[in-house]
Order: sequence, then structure tokens, then C-alpha cells
Amino acid sequence: MTGKLTVVGLGPGSPEQITPEALSAVAETTDFFGYGPYVDRLDLRPDQRRHASDNREEISRAGAALTLAAQGGKVCVVSGGDPGVFAMAAAVCEAIEAGPAEWRKVDFAVVPGVTAMLAVAAKAGAPLGHDFCAISLSDNLKPWDVIEKRLVSAAEAGFVMAFYNPVSKARPHQLGQAFDILRAHLPGTVPVIFGRAAGRPDERINVVPLSEARSDIADMATCIIVGSTETRLIERESQPPLVYSPRSWMGGKA
Repeated sequence: MTGKLTVVGLGPGSPEQITPEALSAVAETTDFFGYGPYVDRLDLRPDQRRHASDNREEISRAGAALTLAAQGGKVCVVSGGDPGVFAMAAAVCEAIEAGPAEWRKVDFAVVPGVTAMLAVAAKAGAPLGHDFCAISLSDNLKPWDVIEKRLVSAAEAGFVMAFYNPVSKARPHQLGQAFDILRAHLPGTVPVIFGRAAGRPDERINVVPLSEARSDIADMATCIIVGSTETRLIERESQPPLVYSPRSWMGGKA
């Protein structure tokens, strides 16, 4: 007997940003696996069970969820933002590839969500209006020298960059190093958006030039968007500035 496993994105944190498709998947599920604070976002019924775990236990969490689904359970693995962006969908796929044959028989689905860079971009204007990329600054799963090469390549190619996992207690210095690398390849006037907890009550959106960007402005709840040489800043009286990247490429000429 084989059940179903659905990986669901809960968005950046605001209940209004959870999609109807995600709510439907939650309503049809009996068992929920995920990082504790993400599972806590759900208003579960008495017949629905919560299986919370630590943030660094992705593979073991995926295995436990797949085991229950292979036994016929209706299982949901919840993820913040979009589950396919530096999140649980890839971890579940990794577990399926490396796991027993019965895991490949599980009915598997991914429900997308609003990822952090989209929520932050919407608060700031339209910084992702032209070509962009997303980079995780965590070196837990890839070496730091690879991150450095990708930062240089993205800057030289003219991409707007969204940074996930910018800092942690174990990595307090790497964001500052990333800014130093970018300052060697981009003008100091390029806008940098620090979007903390976008859409939540403790939301904080700060826009500073690259020359003034510092690691202590961010924490692990922050998604950072670094503009390109094309990105514009529109100052507005008594309102935060609008940051946008024009749809037409102008070769770095404002």
C-alpha cells in the first residue's frame, strides 16, 4: 500500500501569502513534517499530527516522511517560502534517489509558494525586473570558493543577485566577504536591499548603497537583493525609495 507525500511551500510568513493550493494540500493531509517554526504556522485539526524537527535535519526528516507515506499515509512536508528554492523539495528528491525502492512508488507532489526574494522584491519595487540569479551564501553544502566564483561571475554578467542564508552564528563573516568581493566588481552606488521577515509583523526593509552594505544589517531571517549596474533608485518624498531594474538592457548606462 502506497500513500502520498506533498511538499508544500508556506510562503515567507504572512498567512495572506499562503496559496489556495497549499491550503488545500494541508486540509487533505494527516501527518506534517517540518522545521518546528514552519509547522507552527499551521492551524491543525485534532486528527492531524505534527512531526517537528530541527532546521538541519532535512534528510532524516525526508526519510521519516517517505517511510510513513510508503506505508499508506497522507503526508505533508512543509517548507518556508517555496519548497524548491534552497528548501525541502530537493532534500526529499535526494532521499528518494538514495532510498529504498518503495519510496519511488510514493505519489509525490510539490506545491509552490512565494519565495523570500519575491516577497522582498515586491516590498522594494521591482528589482528583479530584468535578469537575476539566486545564491545561497551558506557553505554547509558547497565550498566557499565556489560561492566566491559565482559572485564574481554574476557581477560580471550583470545579474541582479538575491542572497539566501546570508549569515548565521557559525558564519558571521561571510556576508561581509561577499560584499567586499562585489565592491571590487560593481560601483558603490548599486542599491542593496535588506529584506527582513517580509510580510510579517516584524518586517524591516532597508535600502543602502553597496559602498555602505554591512553584514550586521542582516540576520538569518533576511533575504538580500543586490542590484546590477542597470538597477535604478527612485527617491520619493515621505515614502521609501522605489528600486527597480529596467526591462530593457542599457549596457550599464543609467
